[in-house]
Amino acid sequence: MSSHSSLHETGPEGVDLIRWPHRNHTLPEAEVTVFFTSRDITPSRWVNTSNTVHAPHVHTYKKILFCISGEITFSFPDFDQEYTLNPGDRLIIPAGLRHSAVAGLKGVTCIEGQSP
Repeated sequence: MSSHSSLHETGPEGVDLIRWPHRNHTLPEAEVTVFFTSRDITPSRWVNTSNTVHAPHVHTYKKILFCISGEITFSFPDFDQEYTLNPGDRLIIPAGLRHSAVAGLKGVTCIEGQSP
């Protein structure tokens, strides 16, 4: 068993969350960009202000998202499951899976990419 097994959470219907283990060290944005570009995925950076709400929706693509700063909570209403991301955490949401999100009190900055 991996010594970091608690950092990887598998959720319903293929949701995958990997927690950043180095809370005292920020994950550099440049490394996140390389993660995407090395996989031929175009990264997109976005910022939400405090408590911005994204109503339940689905995507036609697999969403891969890194929280860069702040906090955001993703909810999966069909499974009564939610995950709060902190800086460095990575979330993968399969295509077609209904989800919503709410930015934290200090807002959030994320970088995401679309994978087929």
